[in-house]
This record gives sequence, structure tokens and C-alpha cells, in this order.
Amino acid sequence: MIAKYFTQQTSAIEDRWLAGIETKEDWLTQRKKHLTQLKDMLGLNPFPQKTPLKAVITGTTKHESFRVENIHFQSRPGLYVTGNLYVPHEVDKKLPAILYVCGHGQVKINGVAYGSKAHYQHHGAWFARNGYVCLTIDTLQLGEIEGIHHGTYRYDKWWWLNRGYTPAGVEAWNCIRALDYLQSRPEVDGDRLGVTGRSGGGAYSWWIAALDERIKVAVPVAGTTDLRNHVVDGTVEGHCDCMFMVNTYQWDYPMVAALVAPRPLLLSNTDNDRIFPLDGVYRTFRKVSQVYDLLGASDKFSLHITSGPHKDTQELRVHAFRWFNYYLKDGKTDLLRNQADKLFEPTDLKVFDKLPTDQVNTEVSETFVPTATAPEVVTSRTELAKITKSLKHSLLEKSFAAWPQNPVTLQPQRISDSYAEGLVMSVYVYQSQSAIPLNLYVVHDKKLTQAKICELTVLDQDGWNNFLSLYRDAFGDRDALRGEHFVAQDAASQDPFENLQQRLLKNSIIMAYVAPRGIGPTIWDQTKKKQVQHQRRFYLLGESLESMQVWDVQRAIQAVTTVTGFNNETKTTLQATGRMAGVSLYAALFQSGVAELHLTHLPSSHRDGPYFFNVSRICDIPEIALVVANQTPLFLYDVDTVAFKHTIDSAAHMNWKQPQLMITTNK
Repeated sequence: MIAKYFTQQTSAIEDRWLAGIETKEDWLTQRKKHLTQLKDMLGLNPFPQKTPLKAVITGTTKHESFRVENIHFQSRPGLYVTGNLYVPHEVDKKLPAILYVCGHGQVKINGVAYGSKAHYQHHGAWFARNGYVCLTIDTLQLGEIEGIHHGTYRYDKWWWLNRGYTPAGVEAWNCIRALDYLQSRPEVDGDRLGVTGRSGGGAYSWWIAALDERIKVAVPVAGTTDLRNHVVDGTVEGHCDCMFMVNTYQWDYPMVAALVAPRPLLLSNTDNDRIFPLDGVYRTFRKVSQVYDLLGASDKFSLHITSGPHKDTQELRVHAFRWFNYYLKDGKTDLLRNQADKLFEPTDLKVFDKLPTDQVNTEVSETFVPTATAPEVVTSRTELAKITKSLKHSLLEKSFAAWPQNPVTLQPQRISDSYAEGLVMSVYVYQSQSAIPLNLYVVHDKKLTQAKICELTVLDQDGWNNFLSLYRDAFGDRDALRGEHFVAQDAASQDPFENLQQRLLKNSIIMAYVAPRGIGPTIWDQTKKKQVQHQRRFYLLGESLESMQVWDVQRAIQAVTTVTGFNNETKTTLQATGRMAGVSLYAALFQSGVAELHLTHLPSSHRDGPYFFNVSRICDIPEIALVVANQTPLFLYDVDTVAFKHTIDSAAHMNWKQPQLMITTNK
């Protein structure tokens, strides 16, 4: 199921390529919007203030034809960028300059990090030997100060999505400030700047070339492919987070490249690169060519393919060097007469003897993207109505933009009825999205004709296992649950089936259960690595798993109205625990038809989930709890009342006709 879904969503994004763009004027108009969107997806909107660089040269090493200055500057206060500046000895006029952005080439000796600039030093040396100034800068993760790229890849930092944070944004910002530094140098012609890098550096070349028109020529090497490669073919599993924007606007990656047009751009790759496969690179080339053609600049965009794997090869370098020579040196096409060789020991290129104590590199994800300011107490329902409208608009635009605009019909179908102990368990299938069929399990007195209440429970994986254990003895060998994997549960933690049975037989109640996608019947590979990589695929598509689970719950609320025994007088209550309580809270925010909402252990902050794009830039859970309580009676069990102080204090001003917010505390 999930593979089909990923393919379908990828195709939908591909189909929107250049939609509504037929002329040069169309593109130029759309480009402004796309540029703003890219800044937003990199955490650079609003655009950060350019603070003093505080550049320092800590050492110099001389070669026969150039010198290397070991430098650091602060792209923001405390966000240190370490690099090497390669400057020819003979400078009789201002020279063109290259920003070389490094990939993931770690150099570490006896536990001391020397930075990826030491690994990629041969590029800077070649440029300096051929009449360029070249600034080679370390990455955030593999610099002398070691930050983190692997937030979702390795460290479960899914709250990065809430922040709209990606280390790609840090790398892009460091590149922007690196250009500021280059333009401050007396040796540099600030109107002749180029950028290149391979692998991770190839990706950062795309970011800076798209964002900053001071880049006049770009040669990203092995730094991009398309969504189909990443999501459908699985190359995402070989990449860390620095390669990806927070895809709020559901782009395919050729759009980033297209923003470079009409400036000279060489797309360079090898033909056997497992993480940047040739088919995706070529698809990217063909799409971006359309934009260059529209702008009358088709001669300034070219594709360069050499043989080999994902490796820094001489063949890749030669064409990059010639491309820069042609566009930054007045059409120069001289043959290249020297190789790019490593000439220095890592110790020669090291910037810091001791790392600065005021550095923020290691925790930059905590501060790089501003979060929403703490809300003030809401003092009237009129004020709350305005807040509600604004929040819903922002959330739909920035957090839930991937929800279907034209939902498929629910098509609820009852596929089985199983009888036991005077009860019936019916299984319904409804279509949450195309390619996402979900089961709705419905239990009630077999004689029930008209229900007063339908209690819809949203299950997480533990809840699913408890559900199976609760009904195993009565229905485990019946059609409804036959073939399910029953996990052994602690009997003391299970609700006794007998109590539930008597409640259903004595009252006109429907018990309904839904497991959103990725849980229970639709769970995919349960290994930790595969779980992570599936969630990252959602991320690349402009979704989060939990944002789409909110959609699943909304559809379940609609689906329960079609089950046997549900009528116009039946009231639906919604209940959930933990992160699914957060999912259900947002479902109730956007979906009508819930008479009461019962949530246990609702997280007090999105830091603990659920994880939605950009939500922490907009609001936090206590604010949404207030908004939902104004719509639907909200019962919160075992929550931290201190964390929900805003909700409680604001509720005191609402003058509701009947209690709308009921809280029990865990403290």
C-alpha cells in the first residue's frame, strides 16, 4: 500500500511541473514567488539580519604559487564558519572568486576534527594556481566544530519539521555570508563569483546559486536528482537532512535548479552514482532545460556526465574548471595543464587551536528558525474567533498543504460481520485517500438498531495491540480479527472484556476503532531504519506521517456516520492517547461532527509530537486546545496543568454557556 501511495504522490507533484507557465513573462512572475517559497523552506523567511562577520585569519601557509589563509567568520553570532582562502601570489588586478562548498569528507585525527575543507583542499589549490581566489568552507556537521546534519536520519529529531528547520538552511546561509566575505576581500572582483562542490557540496551549490544572484556561474557536482529517485527508488536512504528543504510547497527538485536560470549552469554527475542516479539527473536536466529555453539561454545550461561511481574524479573536475574559465575569464578555453592535487597536511589548514566557547553550531537547530511568540491570554470569544480563523489559515497553508484538495469518495464498505457473546464486530473499509484504504472496526449489541453514542477511538500501535488483546477471546477466531498478530499483553493493563460487553448490551452504544496509516493493519516494515526512512519519504513529499494521520482521522469521523445503527440522533465522541491525542485534537479542529473529545496524556508541546511542518512557527498545542474547546467539549486527562496555563486562563474569560474544558492533572 505505502509504495503505491508514494508513487502516486510523486507523480502528482511531477504533473504540476511548470503548471501555468508558458512564456518568459510567466516564469519571471512565478520566479519571485518560488524564490520566497525556497527561502521559507530553508528557514530563511523572514530573511535573517546580516550581522558583523567578525572574520579572523588565524594562520597562513605558503605554496610556490599561492598562499592559504586559515579563516573563521560568524554567519550569525556564535555560528562559526571555518574555511581556507586560497589566494594567488600574483594579484595585479581583481580576480574572479570561487566559493567551494565541501561535501561529506571527514578528516579526523586522534579524535580531532580538521574539517571537510582538508579533504577537498585540492580544489582550492587548483583554482588558486589558475588565477582564482577560492574560499573553501566546512560543512556544519563535518567542520572543526561538529554540528548535526542527521536529525531525522539518525537522531529522531522529528521536531525539526515543527520548526521548519533543516541544516540545508544553515549551509545556504553560511554560503550567503561566505559571499559577503569574498566581496570584502581586496583581491576579489565581487561581480565575478562562482560556486561549486560535490555531493553535499553539490547540494549547497544549488541552494546558494538559486538564492543569491551574486553567483554568476554554478557547477553543482553530484548534488541533485528528482523526487522519483529519492522517494520511489529510495535514494533518500543514502542522504542526510542537509540535502533536503522542508518541502512545504511540494516541489520537485528541478525547481531549485530552475531558479538559477538564465545564469550559466553546468549539471555534472557520473553515470553510476547510486545516490544520484543517472535517470533522475537526466530528468532534472530535461525539465530545467525548458526554463532556459523559455529565457532564451539554452546555451548557458549543459549536462556533463562521466563514467564512474559517487566519487570525486579528475574527469569531473576538468569540465568544471573549463566552465568557470569560459564564463568568468572572458571566454578563455585554454587547455588545462595541471592536476588538482592535495598539497597540504590537515594540520596546515586547521583554523582553531581551541574551539570557541560561545559557539552555537552544535545546537543551532534550537535557534536558527524563530518559533511563534508565546500567546497572551485571550479575553473574549470575539478575539478567539479571529485567532481561530488565522490559525486555521496558517496551518492549512504551512502544515497541512498536502491534504487532498479534491478528496476521493469515502466508499465505506462493510466487509465482514462476526458474532460473539451477544455482540457483533463489523469491519468497514473506507478510502482515506487514493491508495490509502483503512479499516474501521465497529462493535455493538447485535440487536442494536439506533445508537445514542458512537465512541470512536484512534489507536496508536500500543493501542492497536491492546485492542486485539481486548477482543481476542471473543473474536480472535472470527472473520473480523482472524489472521491478526496478537501480542502478549500484561493482563493488569487490559480493560476486562466482560465490563465492556455489559456496557454495550445495556446501552445503545457503538464502539468504533480506527488505526491511521502506518499502524495496525497498514503497518509497514517495523525495523527502526525502515520506519525512519518511510517517514522521511513523507517529509520529502511535503507531508509528515502524522499530518496525514490527522486526515485519516477526519475521514474516520465521516465514515462512522455510515455504519449500522448510526442515525441523525447519534453523537460521536472521539478519544485517543499520547501522540494520537494530538492527532485527534487537530482532526477535531478541522472536522465537524464531534460531540465530545476525550484525550489522555495529550503532549503539552509539539516538541514531543505530533510532528507537522512549521507548526511551531505558528502555534503550540495549548493554543489549539483552547480553540477546539470553544468548538467541542474537551476533556483532558493526566496532563500537566502548568503547561496548559494559557488554555486554562483563557478559558476563564470565555463565558461559555456550559463547561467546554475539563482537565484532570498528572501533577
